[in-house]
Amino acid sequence: MCTRHITPDQAAMERTWHIGRHNQPNWTRELFPRAQGPFLRQGGADGLALVIGQWGLIPAWSNTPTLKYSTQNCRSEEAADKPTYKDAWLKGQRCIVPALSFDEPCWETGKNIWWHFRRADGLPWGLAGLWNTWIDRKSGEVVDSYTILTINADSHPIMSRMHKPDPKSPAEQQDKRSVVAIEQGNVEQWLMGNLEEVKALLVAPVADLIDAGPA
Repeated sequence: MCTRHITPDQAAMERTWHIGRHNQPNWTRELFPRAQGPFLRQGGADGLALVIGQWGLIPAWSNTPTLKYSTQNCRSEEAADKPTYKDAWLKGQRCIVPALSFDEPCWETGKNIWWHFRRADGLPWGLAGLWNTWIDRKSGEVVDSYTILTINADSHPIMSRMHKPDPKSPAEQQDKRSVVAIEQGNVEQWLMGNLEEVKALLVAPVADLIDAGPA
C-alpha cells in the first residue's frame, strides 16, 4: 500500500492536466496519511477542479472526520462493497491524485528498503482515486478527502517485488498491490465513464513507464 507520495508543484499540475491557476491553501509537498494534499476532480463546464483535501477518505456516514482505521488506500476490487468506499464508487466520485513520486517498501533483502517510484518520461503520475465531501451534521464543517486505489500486482515484474511477502501464501497468491496510473488520454474516461469503461483502466502501470530504485 502507498503511504507516502510527493506532489508536483502547482505549475507542473497546470501544464500536465491543463488546469488554470487556483487560489488554494498551501500544502506540504511530502504527504503522509491524513495530511492535506491536492487531488483533481471533475469541475463541470470548467473542466478539472483542483481541490485540497485529507489523504484518507472520510465516508459521509461517519460521525467524526477522524477514523480509527486507515483509509488512504482502497483495494479497487472491494470498492463497490466496502461501506467506507461504496458510496463514492457507485456515485462516480473518482479523482486524479497528482504525484511526482510515490514510495513502496521492498523486502527482498529481508529488511524494509523503501523504493522511490517516478515516471520514466519525467511527467507526474496521475494516480486513480476516490473522493468524498464530509459534512458535520452539527457544526456544518466541510472536509474534502480522498483515497488512492490499488490493484493486485502479483504478476507485475516490478510491483510484485514490493511489500513484505506472506510466508503462508504461494508466490502467485501474495496479493501484492500497485497503484493505478491514469494516463492523460484516459482522464475523461476515468472521471466521466461508466463503470465498465472505468474498470478497464484499473491496471498497474506498465513496467517500461516506471523508474524505480532504493530511495
